[in-house]
Amino acid sequence: MSAAASIADALRARIPEQVDVELFSSDLDRASQAAIVIGDVLRVKPVLDRRLREKSYGEAEGQPQEWLTKRFLPPPATGERMGHDEGIRGAETIAVFAQRIYEAMDEILLSECEHQIIVTHGGAITFAVASWMKLPIGSLDYARFQAASGSITELRQDDYFHNRQLVSLGDTRHLASCDQNS
Repeated sequence: MSAAASIADALRARIPEQVDVELFSSDLDRASQAAIVIGDVLRVKPVLDRRLREKSYGEAEGQPQEWLTKRFLPPPATGERMGHDEGIRGAETIAVFAQRIYEAMDEILLSECEHQIIVTHGGAITFAVASWMKLPIGSLDYARFQAASGSITELRQDDYFHNRQLVSLGDTRHLASCDQNS
């Protein structure tokens, strides 16, 4: 079974069949292909959104990792981190990347659909979760949420206090069946 099929089955098991579901995805190939598989199982068409893409590394796009590693400048330990471009011409700063994800999330969250699924990339998960939790972008200088490829992060808002909760981050239990079939 493919990772995307395992993700789809895990989501189907968590979301009752009779409820409405919305599915949003980065338009980059790996994410959008997974979203199509998920959408087929949940009987919903994914909405592709370029704002949910991974951070752009400008001129490093399409280059081997070695090329990027030689030029990469990590953010400073203190001081201005959100405006740092990692020394790569044309790369998005963390602030620009975060703002792009926050804008997508703001639009997605206008809907009152109870179950929304977002298929995105590892670097974007920090800003998707932080946006949903209503954390100011400026508070993310040092914070990062890490989630493995193919993992499921669950966010929930309670109906009484309307508090937002990070239920699980980067759950990969559903991928165990992929490992056994490999």
